[in-house]
Amino acid sequence: MQKIASIRHLPIALLTLLMAGCAAERPAPMQAMPIISGEQMLRDSQGIAHLSDRWKNGKQMVERGNSMVRDGQVKIDEGNRLIDEGTKIVRESEESYKNIKQ
Repeated sequence: MQKIASIRHLPIALLTLLMAGCAAERPAPMQAMPIISGEQMLRDSQGIAHLSDRWKNGKQMVERGNSMVRDGQVKIDEGNRLIDEGTKIVRESEESYKNIKQ
């Protein structure tokens, strides 16, 4: 009985697959690459080399900047630590002076 039910559904499945295949987008046609001269290839490669050099320089600048920011943050943290320690010493000194005066 199951075989008969499967056979009945086969034409519907095949028709569905056929319709899906027809409805699919067709790939775009390949465009032929234009033939370029040796001079054009040389200019293009020099342009790419220039871009590569600029990219390297930019990358180095970013790395140097990040290093400076890290160094600066270390100095800021040390400065804040000194401020906190100095404030604590000033407060303790003022309290000690008040206690001596009384």
